[in-house]
Amino acid sequence: MKKNKLSLTEQAPAPLVEIIASQNAQAVSPDFRHLVEAIKQHFAASLDAVILYGSCLHTSNLSEGIADFYALVNDYHSAYPERYLAHLNAWLPPNVFYLEVTQQEKTFRAKYAVISTADFEYGNQFWFHPYLWARFAQPARLLYVRDDTIRQRVNMAMAQAVVKFLKSGLLALEARAIKAEEIWTQGLMLTYAAELRAERETRARHLVQLNLDNYARLSVAALPALNGLLTGQADGHYYCHATSADNRRARLHWRLRRWQGRILSILRLSKATLTFHDYLNYAAWKIERHSGVRVEITPMLRRHPILWGFKVMWQLLRRGVLR
Repeated sequence: MKKNKLSLTEQAPAPLVEIIASQNAQAVSPDFRHLVEAIKQHFAASLDAVILYGSCLHTSNLSEGIADFYALVNDYHSAYPERYLAHLNAWLPPNVFYLEVTQQEKTFRAKYAVISTADFEYGNQFWFHPYLWARFAQPARLLYVRDDTIRQRVNMAMAQAVVKFLKSGLLALEARAIKAEEIWTQGLMLTYAAELRAERETRARHLVQLNLDNYARLSVAALPALNGLLTGQADGHYYCHATSADNRRARLHWRLRRWQGRILSILRLSKATLTFHDYLNYAAWKIERHSGVRVEITPMLRRHPILWGFKVMWQLLRRGVLR
């Protein structure tokens, strides 16, 4: 994904950035520090920040789950001794890796994605596909940051993700009174459909309900950046002002994102076979966890994970497991 020359000059509303900063600074289970330290040791001086997101953030349970991190680096070539990994990361960020750390007879596991801080900023504000901004409009924690300058850049990028998420979702909704819960649930469903994911609407609604107060505060704080697309009402609800022309344009954009997402997902899954230890078992576990459908890892799939994986994904798409 090549960046154009657009500069990151548009600032998110200050109250929105403050909410993100407060959210990022909240405490998490001390167990996460073992994984963060391993990431810090691995990338050393090239590491700018480590962000925790995903299901383990909600449960703080590392005994069975796999923690999800983003590692932000200052430069791909300084982050990797292997030149091919730097090129892959620059060509299609992020690279994804698996990590295990054993402490006091406990094993902690993580999946971490690597992206440059500049690509993180750009992607959360300007990427057409929601791969980044859908994730970081949701709650996260900043568990390590090099300095205050990087902290401010990360907080601003995540605030921009909220604005991008809300704009993109609201444009697809008909003009009407609406609650924050529906805004975020419908937005998550649109972004799930833009990737090869097994989550259902019940999952999206559950995630929103877990943090509904936070999403309501984010919605209010983002209003100045939505250019009149959403206005608050006295009863705590909102009114969406999207026009029929907005709806037509948004439906086209989301259809394009779905097709783009299938291509990007296949490319990223193929790339993960080079970087992610035992990715097939992880993918099968993820699908079964969210859909209840078991994917058998056959010897043929292990020998030819990319070519045979296309067949498995096609079967799952036809069955409606992936969308």
